[in-house]
Amino acid sequence: MERLVTTSEAAQILGLSLQGIHYRIKKEQLKSIKKDGKTFVYVDDEQKHDETPTKTKAEPIRQTIHDNSQAIIDVKNEQIELLQKSMKWMKKQYISEIFRLEKNQKRIIEVFNSEIKLLQSAFNEMRSVYKPQIQQEIKTKTEKQSNDFILVKDFFILMKRYNKTEQEIRFIIFNAIKNADKRFIYNKVEKKLLILNSDFLDLI
Repeated sequence: MERLVTTSEAAQILGLSLQGIHYRIKKEQLKSIKKDGKTFVYVDDEQKHDETPTKTKAEPIRQTIHDNSQAIIDVKNEQIELLQKSMKWMKKQYISEIFRLEKNQKRIIEVFNSEIKLLQSAFNEMRSVYKPQIQQEIKTKTEKQSNDFILVKDFFILMKRYNKTEQEIRFIIFNAIKNADKRFIYNKVEKKLLILNSDFLDLI
């Protein structure tokens, strides 16, 4: 006759450990139900009485050790399986993240290359538009500067028209530089004299 008992009572009746009872419940070797959050087990008294005389004292101990060992092994196997699933999921996530980053990197590089091409195109267009204008401005400025200055020999020719001797002309230039006359620019490093164009009436 079957009767419903707690897991602790079932362990005492069947001569098993509490872990052994839970292991047999998990393997569906014992029928069980849950009431109010507690587990109850169906135990067959007649079967127990029939088996009891034939069992030695050592058999329940060996069975308990076996059940406990099997329960530990099952728990370890579950943990290993869980870790393997976790590692598999993490590896999948890692590969997915690497793929996403590589895809984003390629997209960023493509955007940068596109912007560089646009800038190069804009620069070439601006250069084609403004280059002639800049060249003309440089040419005009150079021509203006060349018109602003006269050669030293031209200054000598001008002064000689006013009956100045070469010695007097040299003296005029020396005094002008000494007195910081802005029309006479002397580069000490290059030892070159620049003379701004003027009528020089004050020097005659």
